Formats: sequence, C-alpha cells, structure tokens
Amino acid sequence: MTSLLVFAGSTRQQSFNRRLARVAADLGREAGAQVTLLELGDLDIPLYNADLEARGTPADVLRLKEVLHAHPAWIICSPEYNGSYTALLKNTIDWASSPVKGNPLWQDGTLPFRGKVVGMLSASPGALGGLRSQSHLAPLLTNLECWLAPKAFALGQAGSAFDDQGALVQETQRERVRAVVNQVLWAAQRLQA
Repeated sequence: MTSLLVFAGSTRQQSFNRRLARVAADLGREAGAQVTLLELGDLDIPLYNADLEARGTPADVLRLKEVLHAHPAWIICSPEYNGSYTALLKNTIDWASSPVKGNPLWQDGTLPFRGKVVGMLSASPGALGGLRSQSHLAPLLTNLECWLAPKAFALGQAGSAFDDQGALVQETQRERVRAVVNQVLWAAQRLQA
C-alpha cells in the first residue's frame, strides 16, 4: 500500500484548493493508498529566517520533514497568487529543504524531497484554474529532485465547482483529479520497487 501525502498551499477556511485536496485524498483512499491529508495551518512554522534557524530549527519544521520524507507519493494543490504559487507554499518548501546542522539525517536538505512522485493540482475562480502557479512550482520541485507526474489538472471557475459537501459537481472534473492521483500512485509504486 502506497503512502500518499496530500496538502494545499492555503490555510484559508473556504479555500478552493483545500477542498480540492480533500477530493484528492478521498480518491487516493478509493485507489487503495494510505492517505495523509496535511493541513499546513496546523504546523507552527514561522517565516523563514536564517538567524532564527541558527537558534534552532523549529520543532514543527522537523515534523514537516518527517511527514514529507515518509510519503513516496504527494499531491500538491497550489493556489495562484499574482500568477505564481503562494508565500505559504514557498515558505513551507524553504524550511523543509533547509539543512539542519549537526543532525545526521536532516543535514541533507533535499532528503525530504528526493525521489518523491508529485502530482500538481490547482483551483481558481478564473478560467485558467491556477495553471500559472503549477508552471512556477514545477521547476522548484524538479530542482529539489522530485519526480513530477506528467498529468496535472487546473480547476477553473472553482467558485461553482463544488457542492455544499465539498464534492466536485462535474464528474469529468472528478475524473481529471482521479487521473492525476492514479498516475502518481502508479509511478511511486514503480520507483519504490
């Protein structure tokens, strides 16, 4: 059983990307994966600052590294702010990739990322569905030695895409998300073998 990590680059209560993350997590469970739905807002991670880090890596950053490292397959739901990914997502990645001096495991900054199979999803009220955030996020993840799934999905017009229970209204959209989740799980199983 493959362990799948799903998270969104938003903490907003009514975030479309958090809703999309829940859909992806449900589809991962349906596919037989052991799913962790990570809420970044549950972690106490400050704005990255090397002076702060020099005083000691925050405990929740170490927890984040452990969670990332433990899951060979990831789905990231990336909101689009000003044509790119969010500051929250960048800050999360910056902390997770920062080496921890004197720690034999985490002194390697790319360890939490290396070899992970990542599927990208996004949702936006606009027609492009956050597609530009994915185009900016992809090289960052590749630089950290992640494997990116060729399939991705950007959900446009997200304001009307979900019902009151958070499910996607259109089955075609649900199938697009399922295709990304299934490809990530398929590739992660083969890379782990």
